[in-house]
Amino acid sequence: MEMLNEKAILEIRDLDITFRTNAGSIHAIRGVNLDLQKGETVAIVGESGSGKSVTMKAATGLLDSNGVVNRGQVLYRCREADGSEEVVDLLQMSKKELRRRINGRHIAMVFQDPMTSLDPTMQIGPQIMEGMLLRTKLSKAEARARAVELLELVGITDAEKRMKSYPHQLSGGMRQRVVIAIALSGDPDILICDEPTTALDVTIQAKILELIKDIQSRMGLSVIYITHDLGVVAKVADYVNVMYAGRIVEVGNVNEIFYEPQHPYTWGLLSAMPDLDTEDDRLYSIPGSPPNLLHEPPGDAFAPRNAFALKIDEKADPPLFKISDTHYAATWLLHPDAPKIELPPELKARLERARKEAERYL
Repeated sequence: MEMLNEKAILEIRDLDITFRTNAGSIHAIRGVNLDLQKGETVAIVGESGSGKSVTMKAATGLLDSNGVVNRGQVLYRCREADGSEEVVDLLQMSKKELRRRINGRHIAMVFQDPMTSLDPTMQIGPQIMEGMLLRTKLSKAEARARAVELLELVGITDAEKRMKSYPHQLSGGMRQRVVIAIALSGDPDILICDEPTTALDVTIQAKILELIKDIQSRMGLSVIYITHDLGVVAKVADYVNVMYAGRIVEVGNVNEIFYEPQHPYTWGLLSAMPDLDTEDDRLYSIPGSPPNLLHEPPGDAFAPRNAFALKIDEKADPPLFKISDTHYAATWLLHPDAPKIELPPELKARLERARKEAERYL
């Protein structure tokens, strides 16, 4: 049996993935480590192409056919129906075994565009029932009753009538609720939400986030959010993993990442969040663009965009330096011999405003 922390339900260890393309090999994931405890919410945040979705696709056997796992483990504490527990390495399972034993039943995913997750030619009732009929011994009548229950759980009114609706007859928010109902139909331990609110307007977005939080507390789910939106992260996460160019460059609890960030990339992401109280009338953006991992950069991948880069950044990739028991960052600025760099003043003022605002609601 593989070793797994007693409270952990999922651990990713030293995950390394390359994609074979006509132009050459792209080193997309470069030694990722991630922990998920039972009942917690972990967010993976970063720009598009940083490797957030690929990391979780590897864990669920959804990696594209040109993806190669070079090394690593994805350890999952699998609970069977009889109450027994087994720690399995999901990377050692075949796609067939993952689909039969894990996907839907133990680990479910909610994707960003509900229209690509739903069959437009099929009523939503049978779509929710389909997985239950495949994975459980429920009769058709029992599966139907459970599907109606799930629609009510995700806040769809007149659920019995809605069972006969087609996806195009529902609004975007309702379609996403149906997708969440399908994800919950297998009674999973882990829910992976890949940009679940990107296609929705802001008011519906807030309702969906509240819904997922509510369901999580009722069902004791562990949740992984994949997002580029730090506003979403602030509302839902217990722990945050900041990802850049296939590596996790900072990890900490939500307060450490939002109020005491240590990595210049995290500073950039926080500075780029819209803020009504800023004196600057321009919206900040991180200069430059992410590196092309077809040609892996020497040293720190963020160095060309980093105003605080040191000479060593051009030669060596920094390790994760420990700041506290829960907070780590991969930047040479944390080396004892590095010059002391303060947070940019505008960001410092912004984080102080955010902290005071948060305290008003406690």
